[in-house]
Amino acid sequence: MVGFAFLIYEEGFDKPLFSPADSTVVLKVLLSLILAGYLALYFMRKWGNIFNKRRIAELVAILLICMVLLFVFSSYKVPGLQAFTQLTTDRFLVDLLIAAVFLIELSKISLGINSLQLNPPIIFVLSFLVLILLGTFLLMLPNATNGPIHMVDALFTATSAVCVTGLIVLDTANDFTLFGQLIIMLLFQLGGLGMMTFTSFFGFFFRGKFSIHNQLFLRDFINEDNFDQIFNTLVKVIIFTFMVEGLGAVFIYMSLDRSMFQGWGEMLFFSAFHSISAFCNAGFSILGNGLYEEGFRTNYNMHLVLAFGIILGGIGFPVVLSYYKYLKHFAKGMFQKVFYRKSYRHLPRVVNVGTRLILLTTGILLLLGFVSFWILESDYTLADKSGYGKWVTAFFGAVTPRTAGFNTVDMAALSVPTVLVYLLLMWIGASPGSTGGGLKTTTFAVAILSAFSIARGKDRVEFFRREIASSTLRKAFAVTFLSIMVIGTSVFFITLFNRDLPLLSVVFEAVSAFSTVGLSLGITSSLSFGSKMVLILTMFVGRVGILTLLIGLSREVKNLSYRYPEENVFIT
Repeated sequence: MVGFAFLIYEEGFDKPLFSPADSTVVLKVLLSLILAGYLALYFMRKWGNIFNKRRIAELVAILLICMVLLFVFSSYKVPGLQAFTQLTTDRFLVDLLIAAVFLIELSKISLGINSLQLNPPIIFVLSFLVLILLGTFLLMLPNATNGPIHMVDALFTATSAVCVTGLIVLDTANDFTLFGQLIIMLLFQLGGLGMMTFTSFFGFFFRGKFSIHNQLFLRDFINEDNFDQIFNTLVKVIIFTFMVEGLGAVFIYMSLDRSMFQGWGEMLFFSAFHSISAFCNAGFSILGNGLYEEGFRTNYNMHLVLAFGIILGGIGFPVVLSYYKYLKHFAKGMFQKVFYRKSYRHLPRVVNVGTRLILLTTGILLLLGFVSFWILESDYTLADKSGYGKWVTAFFGAVTPRTAGFNTVDMAALSVPTVLVYLLLMWIGASPGSTGGGLKTTTFAVAILSAFSIARGKDRVEFFRREIASSTLRKAFAVTFLSIMVIGTSVFFITLFNRDLPLLSVVFEAVSAFSTVGLSLGITSSLSFGSKMVLILTMFVGRVGILTLLIGLSREVKNLSYRYPEENVFIT
């Protein structure tokens, strides 16, 4: 904690305690002490008593080796790094190690959060609130921005990053320094995965065990019903996230024009920032005009990489895990059938109704968005494009309203019918258990299926030879109603605080905030203090979920031991 606090002070303030060279030495000493402490704990746990000549000699030898490696390797100059950051190579490495150690120890502590005796919804909400407040503090540090920043703007940016929204009141590219951009990237990475999911993984990884209370606590966060598979599911979620983000960064890097960057370090940061932003459906960009920036608006290969990253992040981890299990079983069965002549047996109930409903709804919405954008924008934003560029732009235009927030066209030039289609796509949003927000695809699909069932005179909702539970139907209609209420309230107060703004732009802004999309028709930076606070609350409620918030704040009702007489109420 001392090392991390010193690091934040030295990087975040204009007047550090020491010169850059002296502060690097201080951090190296602190890091050496940390390494020594780790080694001492390792020997004490392994042998119990290290106070003998052989153990002391081994400890001193390993400590010296670590210190030599630290000082020698950290003095190596990496080509291109100086064009990316003002830090020297050794200081950059030491800062990275200090931050990593702090994250590791914080993750270990987070495993004891269940001792607070709070229900999971409350802890889920509090984790986002704490992360937003911490992000606001870090973004208000003098070295995080290129000029003074108001607390509301810092709070708005931190909320937008943690809630993976992408709405901005300041230019991420020009108003924030590299230090500030790194903070924003870390915030939407933690916000996309969920603070508790992220820290619980590293806490277990470095502590080496989970208590039963930890596993019961995490079950609600990662949507895993099988008690024995909680940690395995957590590992798969983290691995899948880093794998997709890593591959996305590599493909983005390969698509870039080197002449537009000062060095490979800047290209690497640009690629990582946008890959993480795409998978987390954050929509943040370090380009002044987003992906519509001159020189990037025609980089269609990069647009495709970002589009697939958005889809994989927004489709939901339960879907990915279900098909991973299915494909693993299928490959194993085919191998045994070919080489051992064993009959292949299908694995039952792996791809359940929810998974199929998510894929079907996602496919229909993507197709609807693509066709609508192609037809409605043919004389507008697609007029100057042809062939491959028109296809990619239309496809990206169908993907980005699904809580992503990137723009490859001028949003102010969109036709009104396209804006209305975007409102529908943004409101529906991504899938449950994903990095995105919105009403959710399953909620919308269940509501539509229920409406058709009622129209056909059926007393239940069926899909793929399964009956949808009545509790699911009640939740779907409750979430739908509450989302409309939140969006309507947001629109009312924004129009109250900014009465000169067009109503369509205000509705678009409110839906974008609630569904954590980040697209805007250009009014975000001109909002008043009151409207910014309204959008901050809307983004927060949209990310944590209005139903989750109500469940957390309400007193849980146990089993009801009574039932009143039933009566019908006229609806139509």
